[in-house]
Amino acid sequence: MAIFKILVLLLSLSCFCQAQLSPTFYDQRCPNALSTIRSSIRTAISRERRMAASLIRLHFHDCFVNGCDASVMLVATPTMESERDAVPNFQSARGFEVIDQAKSAVERVCPGVVSCADIIAVAARDASEYVGGPIYPVKVGRRDSTAAFRAIADSGDLPSFRASLDELSDLFLRKGLNTRDLVALSGAHTLGQAQCVTFKERLYDNSSDIDAGFSSTRKRRCPTNGGDTNLAPLDLVTPNSFDNNYYRNLMQKKGLLASDQVLFGAGASTDSIVSEYSRNPSRFASDFGAAMIKMGDIQTLTGSAGQIRRVCTAVN
Repeated sequence: MAIFKILVLLLSLSCFCQAQLSPTFYDQRCPNALSTIRSSIRTAISRERRMAASLIRLHFHDCFVNGCDASVMLVATPTMESERDAVPNFQSARGFEVIDQAKSAVERVCPGVVSCADIIAVAARDASEYVGGPIYPVKVGRRDSTAAFRAIADSGDLPSFRASLDELSDLFLRKGLNTRDLVALSGAHTLGQAQCVTFKERLYDNSSDIDAGFSSTRKRRCPTNGGDTNLAPLDLVTPNSFDNNYYRNLMQKKGLLASDQVLFGAGASTDSIVSEYSRNPSRFASDFGAAMIKMGDIQTLTGSAGQIRRVCTAVN
């Protein structure tokens, strides 16, 4: 509860806040909106716990490509390419059908009121809560885009699993997020799984920044030839719980992705933050919530901009 109050205070003070967005936006417009979304999301994760990680990642991939506008949800048409088909998302991004189901449930309660962009943002928070992660206030009042932006998604606005620390820092800075936000948001990799193709190079490049035993274990499901779609948990210790083991793994050279391990080791500028989060789970939880709030403010559409889609997969 103390962490939640601190986050509410941060919410009111943050320079990233926009007047049109508020945690109470739907209180009069659709009083049951958030509870309806929450129920739908909890049902989905109860069926497949991995979905929690997928929904948090979906919010990230939405916000980093032209802002938090649900453009990631749009399917391709003869005149529009879909972000779903961009390299970082193709056969990787998940949870679209869960957002569709939540939208359908909300439409039955309040037709034409709640945006898909808000549902994605709220779903990420509800997913975090369901698996023991931070509970933070989500500002709502976003509107949906009328276009998708595959070219932007393919141009480097989504971080690569090969990204260096400098590349990650520069990307996050362009989105209005600082180094602490980068390290905190990376902690979402305490959940979920990655495909072999995203960490194969790390296992076989004879680098000194990976624990030998960890590498040997991961190679069993990720051979040098084939197996590219085989999955491995990002956190081998507690893959289905939101905790700070991710940072402990990094300090032991057990980060699965190269873009994770760059946060710690060889005197990285983020070493001290990783170390702090490994010792202090409450600070990690607080910073993660604050960073999610900031991320949710990236290039939002409000007022009369955009639209409230009737279905999330297509423009009205």
